[in-house]
Amino acid sequence: MFLSPDAPEEEAAHAQYMQLALHEAEQAAKSGEVPVGAVIVRRSQVIASAHNQRETLADPTAHAEMIAITQAAGAIGDWRLTDCVLFVTLEPCPMCAGAILQARIPKVVFGALDPKAGAVTSLYQLLEDRRLNHTVSVTDGVLGEACGQILSDFFAAQRQLGKK
Repeated sequence: MFLSPDAPEEEAAHAQYMQLALHEAEQAAKSGEVPVGAVIVRRSQVIASAHNQRETLADPTAHAEMIAITQAAGAIGDWRLTDCVLFVTLEPCPMCAGAILQARIPKVVFGALDPKAGAVTSLYQLLEDRRLNHTVSVTDGVLGEACGQILSDFFAAQRQLGKK
C-alpha cells in the first residue's frame, strides 16, 4: 500500500479505505458513541477495523485508533506495525498520536481536522516532530467533508437531546 505520492491509484485507495473507516464511525454513532472510525491496512489488506467505544466499555482509552492498533498488533503478532497504514475519520488526539508513534506506524491518513484536540496538524504536530524517535507521513482531508459531517450531525443531535 506504499504508492508514490503522485500515483492516482493512491487517492482512490485512500478514499476506499476511508469509506470503511466511515462505516465504523456510523456504527459508533448507532451505539451512542462519538462517531470516529479507524482501519489499519497492511499490504492492501484490512487487518483491523474499530470505532470509538468509550461509553460502551467505560474506558477513556477506547478510541477507534487505540482499539485498531491493538487488533492489528494481535493480527500480525508484533507490536511494530512498520508496514501498515492507519486510516481514521478524525485527526488523532495526543493519546492516539502517542500510540501511533509507539507502534511505529509509518503513515496516517485522516479525514476531518480536530481543532480542539488534534495532535497531528491542528494543535500539535506530534507525528512529524523530529525530536522523537519515529516520524509518520501524514495525509489529511481524505473524505474530510463526510468525516466532519457525521461528527456535526452527531453533536447536533446530542445537543437537541440535552446531552453534554
